[in-house]
Amino acid sequence: MAKVLILEQSKSVRNNLRERLEFEGFSTEGAENVALAQKMCENILFDLILADSVEGLDKIDLPFIILSRNNDIDSAVEAVRHGAIDFLTKPIDMNRLLKSIRKATTPPPSESASVARSKPTRQRNSVECHAIEPIIGESEAIVHVRELIDKVAQSEARVLITGENGTGKELVAKWLHCKSHRADAPFVEVNCAAIPSELIESELFGHERGAFTSAIKQRKGKFEQADGGTLFMDEIGDMSLSAQAKVLRALQEHKISRVGSDRDIEVDVRVIAATNKNLEHEIKEGNFREDLYHRIGVILIKVPPLRERKGDVAVLVSYFLKSICNEYNIPTKEIEAEAIAKLSERRWSGNIRELRNIIERLIVLSGATITSEDIDRYCS
Repeated sequence: MAKVLILEQSKSVRNNLRERLEFEGFSTEGAENVALAQKMCENILFDLILADSVEGLDKIDLPFIILSRNNDIDSAVEAVRHGAIDFLTKPIDMNRLLKSIRKATTPPPSESASVARSKPTRQRNSVECHAIEPIIGESEAIVHVRELIDKVAQSEARVLITGENGTGKELVAKWLHCKSHRADAPFVEVNCAAIPSELIESELFGHERGAFTSAIKQRKGKFEQADGGTLFMDEIGDMSLSAQAKVLRALQEHKISRVGSDRDIEVDVRVIAATNKNLEHEIKEGNFREDLYHRIGVILIKVPPLRERKGDVAVLVSYFLKSICNEYNIPTKEIEAEAIAKLSERRWSGNIRELRNIIERLIVLSGATITSEDIDRYCS
């Protein structure tokens, strides 16, 4: 059971977070100021801190998530520079928070509990391969994707995964990792589109203390964290050209250097990249380096959109009904054939992610059996 310290001035917010997290199976404690939090950390082995500010957290050597009242980009940049593993704004999106907490506090399956607790939580980057969702579907396109994964996973070839948002590119990357000989090593993810351009190099390659304002301590980047394992670079098409040049060097020479340092560090990393953009078009527009494209795209895997595999909708619906009802700890709901037919005819611009969200909505709002009327009422 992961232990979470909630560092929050507001007693009501503190208590609400504790109540929700304990309902989800976490052990929590609350502190209203940094001084109290420091004392508690001396006596209790916490895995993670939720804090409303970065102030004073440099004195506590624990990973932390910022829950801020400010939603401006400067606040997010400041939090990341101080080492935050995530930045959320209030009111808190609990689903995103829970996902972030679980990702930060779940140890690799190969570690014993005692070993896992002796390591800094920030290093727990391995994927729990036994818990990864399967790639569902029997359409020719999705069968081809699974076959490619089986053929490519054991090699060291770099893979570029393409496809629209919500098609399951991250899931493909995780299966490539889990079927490889690196499965017991770290699987580290970085969303290149979610990190401000001025921070992407620090995020990827790390930085030395004093390398820039607010760089108060040395920090390892994603390449170092993934050493021996897999680095999944999602939305690589959104990365700046300067960062692309450094990534190219890392792939060519298997070396990186932290921001603020001229010392090379050797890394053994398999890079899997993904994008929803047409990189060949981006190359023509001058937004993406052609030499990097050829480095990352040794093997190309295209994940089809759901509208091109409508025959898989029924089996996906069945899978999501069982898995989501199990999460909610309720009996699996039934669904009418006519309701499935209506779902199959939708365009699904958000693909698998959108379908899952709608099934969850229907589970919450419908009766014991999901009807075609429910589809009309709740999915318009």
